[in-house]
Amino acid sequence: MAAYELKHFDREDIEAVLAQAERSFNIRFVSNELTHLSTFGELCDYITTKIPLDHSGNCTSQQAFYKLRQALANTLPTATSVIAPSTLLTDLLPPKGRRQTVQQIERSLGFQINLLSPPVWLLAILFFSALASLVSLPFSGQVGLAGFILSALGFRLAYRFASNTLQLQTVAQVAEQMTREHYLHSRRNPSTFNRAEVTKVLTDLFATELELDKALLTRETRFV
Repeated sequence: MAAYELKHFDREDIEAVLAQAERSFNIRFVSNELTHLSTFGELCDYITTKIPLDHSGNCTSQQAFYKLRQALANTLPTATSVIAPSTLLTDLLPPKGRRQTVQQIERSLGFQINLLSPPVWLLAILFFSALASLVSLPFSGQVGLAGFILSALGFRLAYRFASNTLQLQTVAQVAEQMTREHYLHSRRNPSTFNRAEVTKVLTDLFATELELDKALLTRETRFV
């Protein structure tokens, strides 16, 4: 069976995932640094060798859970005894005051966890408004452009002021997201990393950001 290829994804989409990997592992890629890599396995190996930290074999997702539980306990003292991996976020974060509570949790962690989004109905309205504006551009350029700009502004304001819908369900899912998006910050000792976890973290990143089945991301998966 031929290896799966990522060539049908836009280059910008792949670059966005790589930028997320840079932030998560605190590394930087210079221009054309990765052009010699052709498979997902080669990318995982290269990034593993690029992280300039000592190896430590402990589990990052477990450490992320303990960090998150401590941040939740700092913010919600009465909930300390009920925080487990399977705990539902809706039980910890009722709608009233949810945005402020999440911001307090993020301050305790020291980084953003992006738990909230605007309601789906509002995003749908803004999406179709932007689409209608683009369709009208050839017929009424000024009106279409103004509508598109207003829609873009609406998206920005919605994410800033109307985000109150939880994107994840359980504490364990938040810990997994932390491990994926803030790998080093999620570790008890951020000056170490577990070499054996790099491939899993990158697999989770690519699968999540590209909405891709993890089973397709093997070491033989090709970029071109």
